[in-house]
Order: sequence, then C-alpha cells, then structure tokens
Amino acid sequence: MSETAEIKLDGQTYNLPVVTGSEGEKAIDIKGLRGETGYITLDSGYKNTGATESAITFLDGEKGILRYGGYPIEQLAEHSTFLEVAYLLIKGELPTKEQFKDFNNKITRHTLIHEDMKQFYEAYPRKAHPMAVLASMLCTLSTFYPESQDADRDIDSVDLTITRLIAKISTIAAWSYKNSVGHPVVYPQNKFNYIENFMNMMFSMPTEEYEINPVIADALDKLLILHADHEQNCSASTVRLVGSSKANLYSSISAGVIALWGPLHGGANQAVIEMLDKVRKDGGSIEKWVEKAKDKNDPFKLMGFGHRVYKNFDPRAKIIKKACDDVLENLGIQDPILDLAKKLEEVALRDDYFIERKLYPNVDFYSGIIYKAIGIPTDMFTVMFAMGRLPGWIAQWQEMINRKEPIGRPRQIYTGPTVRDYTPINNR
Repeated sequence: MSETAEIKLDGQTYNLPVVTGSEGEKAIDIKGLRGETGYITLDSGYKNTGATESAITFLDGEKGILRYGGYPIEQLAEHSTFLEVAYLLIKGELPTKEQFKDFNNKITRHTLIHEDMKQFYEAYPRKAHPMAVLASMLCTLSTFYPESQDADRDIDSVDLTITRLIAKISTIAAWSYKNSVGHPVVYPQNKFNYIENFMNMMFSMPTEEYEINPVIADALDKLLILHADHEQNCSASTVRLVGSSKANLYSSISAGVIALWGPLHGGANQAVIEMLDKVRKDGGSIEKWVEKAKDKNDPFKLMGFGHRVYKNFDPRAKIIKKACDDVLENLGIQDPILDLAKKLEEVALRDDYFIERKLYPNVDFYSGIIYKAIGIPTDMFTVMFAMGRLPGWIAQWQEMINRKEPIGRPRQIYTGPTVRDYTPINNR
C-alpha cells in the first residue's frame, strides 16, 4: 500500500500521497489539496516546496553531496571536462567517444555570432554591465533564429538551439568584456578547445598573440563544471517558470541570467572581492573585520563563507581550493586583495567561531580569488558563473518541456484591504 500523510482541517481528515525520490527524499504531494479542502500551503521563498520531480542533479546540503546524473562532483571535476559535463546534464548520460566528438564539433562550428550583432555592442554604453549585455544578447538570438520560437518543435531543431547557445555564449561573453574596455573584438578560432577559445577571445590583442596557460585553463574548466547545475535554485527555477509559458529557450535562458545577476545568487563572488577591497582600504586588518562579523549587532557580513544549502563544507569549495592554490602559485602575482583573501581563509579555518558554525569558505570565495588573479574584472564574475550554469539551465528547461509540465502559477494569501467603494478624485 502506498504511503500517505494525514492532514486534519475543519474536523475532517484528508489523505495525501507521499512521493519518494531515488535517494530516499520524501515529499507530500499537495496537488489536490486546494480542490479537496479549499486550503493552500504558504511557504515564503519555496524553501520547503518541491516544484517538480527532476532526474538532473542530486544535492544533500547536510552531508555536503553534489552529483550530476548520479556522478559525484569530485569525480567529474577531477576527470571530466566542461563540455562532457554539459552533454551529461542535457542528455542524461556520459557520451561515448564518438558522441562527444560529434557534440564538440557541432559546438566548435557554431561559436561565431551573426555580424549584425556587433551593432548592438556598439550601441551599448561603454559602462554597460556585462550581465545586462549578456542577457540582452542571448534573448536577441531568438530574433536571428525565429524557428526557435516554438518550444515544442522537433528534437533536431531543439538540439540545434541548444548547440547554438552553448557555442555562442562564450563569444557573447567575451565580446561583452571587450566592449566594456573599449577593445576590438576577437573572433573565435576553431583550432582552440572551448576554454582556450574563450580565453583567447577575452585576452588576445591585435598586436600580440595570447599564450594559453594550461593551469589557468584547467582552473576555468573546473569552475564551469562546479557551476554547471545546482538543483532547483533561483535561476534554474526562473528558467523553468518562464519556459512553462512556452517561451522560447533563448528567452528562458536570458531570464535565468537576470535571476543569477542578483548579489544573493550569482553575484556573491563579486561581493567577495568588493568586501576584501573594503578591508584593504580600511587598513587591511583582517582581525578587526573578523570580529565585526562575529558581532551580532554589527551589520557587516563576511561574504563567501557558509552556504544557504550546505550545512557542512561546500563540496565544490574543496575542489576549487586546490585549483586556486595552483593558480596563485603558478602566476606568482603580488596583489594586496589576494593576500588578504589568503589571510582571511587562514583565520576562518582555525577560528572556533567559524568552525562551530560550519562557516567555511564556499565556492564563491575561491572563484572570486581565481577570477581576480587571472585578470577577469569583477563585473565579469557573474558572467563566468552564467557560462558555467548554462548546461544546467538548458537541462532544466528541456526536462520541464519533455514532461509537459503545466504553466507555473504560484498561489498567494491576500492581506490587502477588503472591498471598498471608489471615491471620485474631486471628492478626496
């Protein structure tokens, strides 16, 4: 007999189905609650509400577990590549050698964006934030490929849209950066792999050839893998919600970019560097600011420590910490911001206050340090996050479409005025 949950309302008992996931997660299915009882559930921020069943990513915040399609993030970061992980998330299985070759070739052939799009870059203000440009340009792609408007088109058409998105986001992102600094754009080159191509478009100059540093390339590849998906977070839920209206994939992804832009979501790694710069300008006393963070009456918060989901060490932080150390050692750069970051990490990891509360450095802390070290400006940090998260957004959208999920329509509890009569403006 199927497991059920009992709920008693107004003297009546109702039985609600219990759904069990493949990892033993349990949920009370309330789809029929309002129809049977007239009640809805109230869950601000959807912290305890499952909006969907998903086979993409498993996350256990208490145990510090993150798996894509069943594969531990530690194994994928160590042995895989970002494009292979993208294939896994979108297709549900790791590719064979031939499947990956075909997938990689398709991506490589679609990195160029329409020449007319350069006019949009030229029209943006020089100070335009790269995230605003990225979101706009991704949405604009739908105007160049109108066949993408129908979300229920045949699988080949959807696959082509997916290929274009993964291929072109790196070019759009790099050109957004070039536009912000007033440099001429660098076109993609098929001789490079995905990460190398992005680095070349970002840092190459007409007068000199950019030399790809394999340590940096490896760190960036790992960062994109670690950001590739993270279950039903704010931006993934946004992509699914927008997509549930049958909006095209380009527009749905653009909405995800906007959701990611917020400092409580993807903007956290930028906030880390801004916080460190604030400490530097104050004189660089880490101890002073650590004590401020401990003071519950002080509004100051240490950015990049702890996590809303992980109640233990962020598993992604363990992986990227080594890559961060490798990058700093390889570059050997002297930067007061990076020096402060290392000092802050040392203090927090040995301070009982942080240890007892499990406020360990998270992936945002280390990713911000890496981006800063390799010369990516702070307002591009969230763009890098978006590049990594793209396969997860695509997978979430695709799953929602394939399951023919209904249009998202949250309910509410109204708390405004009750009925009242209109008074003409001259009588008020």
